[in-house]
Amino acid sequence: IHEIVREMRMLLDSYGERVLIGEIYLPIERLVQYYGVTLDGAHLPFNFQFVIMPTWDARAIRQIVDAYEAALPQGAWPNWVLGNHDNQRIATKVGREQARLAHMLLLTLCGTPTCYYGDEIGMQNIQIPREQLQDPKVKESPELSRDYERTPMQWNASANAGFAAPDVKPWLPVADDYQTYNVETEQHDPRSMLMLVHSLLERRRASPALTIGSYRPIDQENDACFVYLRQHNEQRYLVALNISAQDQVVKLPGLGHGSLVLSTQMDREGPVDLFEFHLRGNEGCLIELQALGTAAQSEEF
Repeated sequence: IHEIVREMRMLLDSYGERVLIGEIYLPIERLVQYYGVTLDGAHLPFNFQFVIMPTWDARAIRQIVDAYEAALPQGAWPNWVLGNHDNQRIATKVGREQARLAHMLLLTLCGTPTCYYGDEIGMQNIQIPREQLQDPKVKESPELSRDYERTPMQWNASANAGFAAPDVKPWLPVADDYQTYNVETEQHDPRSMLMLVHSLLERRRASPALTIGSYRPIDQENDACFVYLRQHNEQRYLVALNISAQDQVVKLPGLGHGSLVLSTQMDREGPVDLFEFHLRGNEGCLIELQALGTAAQSEEF
């Protein structure tokens, strides 16, 4: 199979700037082999670890990220996938509050992020009557249908969520909550899921530390939280994620002070003392640390 992938890559390379993506469900150690021995395989063997992980907790997430980072071949470009057309939506899997945090995770890790349509506004799986299911593979086993995560995109609060004309019956039914969770409504709500994603993307594009910087997990005592550092030259960002519904405290005395630039709850920012940093339930925070002055300081953390 790897020889076939290599031949596909050679063909694509002959057309100039093309990207070869593989939809590959494999454990990390086998997945990374699809980059090719000399990076002559797929550019992006899709990394579905967040999609298929059985439990959503801080320890499991860190283990996956650390294992993937360690397994990447030298020079390989990483990627992360949060959802797709074959799996339960992230807002259904972990709830809408944790879905906000999951998008902060997705958009602050190394590499290319892949977001499934509608996840950026908090769309969830919906219940569909058996007679309306369209997935041909599982019509006899409706519990296995993939249609529940394939419903029409919710653009606005008009009939059919703006996906189709009012007098058209869509291929699959529209979610009942489309008048609340849709692009137009969320564009006018500064604390909506969509505006959080916009803010994360804006910060990511403007920050070398978040686009091409290194990843380093931060050891700390609170098992409910996942904390890591992104750094490029002197620019440093700390990401602190509370993977629980309860308030938590993380103690990071070695990192000093920083500036909270974005909370997943979109309601606070400003200077913070990391000696004892408080996170609310289901909250993720992006913190810009003071710039490092010397390489020696960089190694301290």
